[in-house]
Amino acid sequence: MEPSGHDGSTEVGELIGRLVGDERMDRETRGRLLGRLAGLLGQNARRAGAAGVARGRWLGELLVEAAPHIPIRDIDTLQAHHPGLMGEELADKIVKVAANGTTAVGAAGGALAAVEFAAPPLLLTAPAQLAAETLVIAAIEVKMIAELHEVYGVRVQGGGTARGAAFVTSWARQRGVNPLETGSLTSALGTAAKSALRKRLLRTFGRSLGTMGPFLTGAAAGAALNRSATKALANKIRKDLGATVGPPPIDPGTPPPVAPGPH
Repeated sequence: MEPSGHDGSTEVGELIGRLVGDERMDRETRGRLLGRLAGLLGQNARRAGAAGVARGRWLGELLVEAAPHIPIRDIDTLQAHHPGLMGEELADKIVKVAANGTTAVGAAGGALAAVEFAAPPLLLTAPAQLAAETLVIAAIEVKMIAELHEVYGVRVQGGGTARGAAFVTSWARQRGVNPLETGSLTSALGTAAKSALRKRLLRTFGRSLGTMGPFLTGAAAGAALNRSATKALANKIRKDLGATVGPPPIDPGTPPPVAPGPH
């Protein structure tokens, strides 16, 4: 894939950022943006080549490039958006919002697929649509993971690229970020992290296949699968963060805990 800014990759990141942002969005708008994203991905996939797409490398590169566009709220913003919620209650709310988001993506994608099922170009458009759903679902969950780290007091420092890579790696490994772990906060993913990322994206892609069912059955299946998977991921991350730094602080004035050494 060519560097960011070519072949619509910048617009891909911006579209993903908007789809996972805090903006209230109706189903029609979400479906339209997913359709635009699918169109860009279809063009991009042809340049990436069949081998890169099939192995998940292409999706992995796109997610890493999109990561700096994912709007991550710090603890002060989270508490302002959810007055009165702190600690575990705030974490619960973040997970609920993320689960609602991935549910909505599954429903929107399924409805779009139902409309297109009678159209001859389906075999060409379906893979790009699934890729769009996969990237948006992953980005919503990356955002959730990043904001859970804020709630637990694990402040990941660095620029947008390094932070994005750290949280994408966290998503791929289904583990919390340990700031003191060697190599955990670099702007480039290591070989093991890239392999885990490809596998996770391909599993998510496979989950999105449920949205391609006929009529609106795909929408229902995609929504249910996404909600369940997002909640399961959140439980793993919260358990890992809890084991590393303890429960999230209730007093917003409490200094953030210091993560111990490598796991």
